[in-house]
Amino acid sequence: MIKELEQESIFIIREAKSQFKNVGVLCSFGKDSVTLLHLISKAFPFKEIPFKIFHIDTELKLPEIYKFKEEIAQIYDIDVITVKNEEGIKNTSPSKDRFSCCMERKTKALQIALKTYKLDAIMTAIRRDELAERGIERFFSPRKKGKWEILRPKMKWESGDSPFEYLQDAEFSGWSLFRADFSDNQIDHYRIHPMLNWTELDVWKYIKQENLPVNPLYFAKHGKRFRSIGCSPCTKPIESNADSIDKIIREVESLKGVGERDGRSQDKEKIMRRLRALGYM
Repeated sequence: MIKELEQESIFIIREAKSQFKNVGVLCSFGKDSVTLLHLISKAFPFKEIPFKIFHIDTELKLPEIYKFKEEIAQIYDIDVITVKNEEGIKNTSPSKDRFSCCMERKTKALQIALKTYKLDAIMTAIRRDELAERGIERFFSPRKKGKWEILRPKMKWESGDSPFEYLQDAEFSGWSLFRADFSDNQIDHYRIHPMLNWTELDVWKYIKQENLPVNPLYFAKHGKRFRSIGCSPCTKPIESNADSIDKIIREVESLKGVGERDGRSQDKEKIMRRLRALGYM
């Protein structure tokens, strides 16, 4: 199963390289992002990572994330482009309005990266099992004015009974064919999600198999560990004694039905749903 997921992801990564001129990879330096970097390195000769790597810095992330970012940059020999919305950082506070804080520091920072670097595609490490909204995502997901673009009116010469053409890939034959119109010049950019079919458990098993580096925040200390990491005001640890990858795997196996992001505040999850509608991950 893990081998099939790896092959699927590598196929999508290579397809992205062939279809788009300027792909950026969003990296939060959590377990999923590091897994994605590793998959990209395996997809090309000499473990080359041929895409620009971006880190959206809210200036609120847990300190260990910034330190780990430098370690990963050295391991994979990458230059990480840090993107901030300086104006938004000055004018927002999570203690006053968390939605505005996330909107300015995350969504608008992403828009800055897209515009500044003229990206035609952004690759992410999101998974379908993380949030219900991510369940409707596809491997290649078109965006127009920052929002999902799922349908467009059919041209006169296009066949079929429906007056609309579906723009999302349909993932025919499992994962080997994609029904995505990469030539549509009305699309601002595409989001590419090579790890959509992975689960939290799959990621941890792959990390063990490939001996990948892990942010120490994931390992239990004094009876607590982070299951999901991000900005410090919105991310809380869970009770846990899992201080090794093997123990984390056993713990995740026992936590079926308990959401991975339950360590995030309820308000935060509502905000993330609103942000997704406005074009964030």
